[in-house]
Amino acid sequence: MSKHSGDVRIENPTMPAGGWGSVQEVTTILLHQRVPLKDSRLLLRQNKPDGFMCVSCAWAKPANPHPFEFCESGAKATAWETTSKAIGADFFERHTVTELESWDDHSLEDQGRLTVPLRYDAQSDRYREIAWDTAFAEIGASLRGFDPKEVVFYSSGRASLETSYMYALLARMYGNNNLPDSSNMCHESTSVGLQKTLGVPVGTVVLDDFEQTDCIFFFGQNVGVNSPRMLHQLQEARRRGVPIITFNPLRERGLVSFTNPQSPTEMLTGAETPISTQYHQVKPGGDTAAIMGLCKAIVDFDDAARAAGAQRVLDTAFLQEHTHGFAEFEASVRACPWEDIERESGLRRGALESAAQVYRSSSAVMAVYGMGLTQHRNGVQNVAMVVNLLLLRGNVGKPGAGVCPVRGHSNVQGQRTVGITEKPELAPLDKLKEQYGFEPPREQGMNTVEACEAILARKVKAFIGLGGNFVRAVPERGLMEAAWREIPLTVQVSTKLNRNHLVHGKASYILPCLGRIEIDRQQGVEQAVTIEDSTACMHGSRGMAEPVAETLLSEPAIVAGIAKATLDPNPRVDWDRWVGDYAGIRDAIEATYPDIFHDFNARMWQPGGFRKPLGAAHRVWKTASGKAEFTAPDTLAGNPDLRSGAATLRLFTVRSDGQFNTTIYSHDDRFRGVYGSRMVIFMARADMAKYALAQGDIVSLRCAAEDGVERRVAGLAVVPYDVPQGCIAGYFPELNPLIPLWHHAKESKVPAAKAIDVILERGGRPS
Repeated sequence: MSKHSGDVRIENPTMPAGGWGSVQEVTTILLHQRVPLKDSRLLLRQNKPDGFMCVSCAWAKPANPHPFEFCESGAKATAWETTSKAIGADFFERHTVTELESWDDHSLEDQGRLTVPLRYDAQSDRYREIAWDTAFAEIGASLRGFDPKEVVFYSSGRASLETSYMYALLARMYGNNNLPDSSNMCHESTSVGLQKTLGVPVGTVVLDDFEQTDCIFFFGQNVGVNSPRMLHQLQEARRRGVPIITFNPLRERGLVSFTNPQSPTEMLTGAETPISTQYHQVKPGGDTAAIMGLCKAIVDFDDAARAAGAQRVLDTAFLQEHTHGFAEFEASVRACPWEDIERESGLRRGALESAAQVYRSSSAVMAVYGMGLTQHRNGVQNVAMVVNLLLLRGNVGKPGAGVCPVRGHSNVQGQRTVGITEKPELAPLDKLKEQYGFEPPREQGMNTVEACEAILARKVKAFIGLGGNFVRAVPERGLMEAAWREIPLTVQVSTKLNRNHLVHGKASYILPCLGRIEIDRQQGVEQAVTIEDSTACMHGSRGMAEPVAETLLSEPAIVAGIAKATLDPNPRVDWDRWVGDYAGIRDAIEATYPDIFHDFNARMWQPGGFRKPLGAAHRVWKTASGKAEFTAPDTLAGNPDLRSGAATLRLFTVRSDGQFNTTIYSHDDRFRGVYGSRMVIFMARADMAKYALAQGDIVSLRCAAEDGVERRVAGLAVVPYDVPQGCIAGYFPELNPLIPLWHHAKESKVPAAKAIDVILERGGRPS
């Protein structure tokens, strides 16, 4: 059940994002997952007011949605969850855990939905069915015996606001702030960088800004795969003549052209809308240098304007009233040589000046970015550089302008809003103490990297996972999987089988839950939940498909079951009442966070969602200085903690058209012309010639770190591709074993998966 490089087929990708290719992909997965016709109609209610919110990406949900407000990626996620395929305890009678370890990610999840609670039986090497009450009792008894500081409560970005609030409360009442989440692996650099510079941890843009902008800059975000519904906003902007300037190492189809599947004319004629008006293939790790070049050009333009007595290019009134630190930043810009900028960015001065010329000519500029900026050693600095660029011309806090980080999982941002954080200073601990009558822990908790460090040091006694596929998503897989097996207790709340169930602790439980799209009935009454999108808007979500099995519990019920079995009774926390009526959880959230969630139950179905208050969107800066902060970069070097040179290549990991995070829908990537395997690397033809490689040749990659740890992935087929010379790309999570745990962003500790210096070796058996 494994796919390796020998199965790969390579074609020349020429199709636009969207179009008939997208329609075919959606049809294929609906059929493959045996989604009944009645359930395929669910797509008509996806991302609609009074419908259900997509379980994949977190892109904004409009107040006035399109007839089909779903994309190819969202349709795949819906089919994946509403599949009629299901596995029970009998599946594990046929397959040992050791056998299943040899299956690939797609094959595991493709078996269907988990339907019964399971406990690992070491004697038979199989999971066995266990009663829910027994599972909770055993888990609770174990947790009561551990030091709370040695227990981790991890969450992926999918659980609702209601579940996340309960989960954070469980962890703190248990006695720790060990609440790492998937944000630690992607946009924590955003949370740190924007908070420091603008006083908010999230973006300042809303959907309406796309209608008022006159220029969009894109940095390190593949819209065609990671947030395809945004292509509607980009297409409409392009039709208005709005320039879109893209900085990205690969030429991605979604940033090149788009055919709208909702337009009969475009589908019949094959018409395409060009998306990027300039496309700059920046070197991985070269983002700070590239943005420094843009800023340097703007300062030069301003000097020329002043000398000519013309209108200033810099927004001097905004700079004086609303910013701090401009003089220091300006000095760093003037002192930075163009030759350093060109070397580190991989771009020519003329190209950067051309992009800057568009920026200076625009009055309302948005900067959209993704993990291509955040997953670097200088990820926080990259985010601060985006802010620097916007501040130069006052492009924050006005219509059509601002910063727009595109978050990944559907509620990863919302989880932070309701308390999922390892940082006690970000949680309302005094309010929780008043509300629930306990003393919350004040010690710093573990983030994802710190949890991994503690696991490697054998200092974690239990790991509770609310969703996700942790061991597959994190770096340092070789060391991590060995250490993971030594954890005394692992518990996974899941919908489908994944590797985290197979690489397990000494005692291991799988607790299957309802999906968000399924009808959640408590005491005979259908419940609804809420999520927060990328633009900080809250939305209600109502399950609409019958559950795949009557044996499933909801996520709130599972959290409550663990809490009741683990914690001493607290008369102020009625877990059963919350599970019986989720409106009660929302009342509790409102009481904890009144400024954000006032009238929560009344506002949750507001079309377009209700927005979290964000001072920076209105030029109110909750920073140390009370103003927006300029930040002079420490260095232009993209990978200062790894050895690079003539013998190394700069690797960056990417997602395919056939995946969402660690969920692999298929082994195909139609946008890059790869079919049948994910064990590939994308390489410039000049580098292929340098290494005397041909398409399809098999190579191995070895991390260039010199710390005594062997990190290698073998069996990779070479694919020629338009990628900067000296750089290669490959798929996440297959290439995670090459990332040292210590190779992470300064300040945020986000794994630096977008710039890993590696050594290429010919041949090698599949890893």
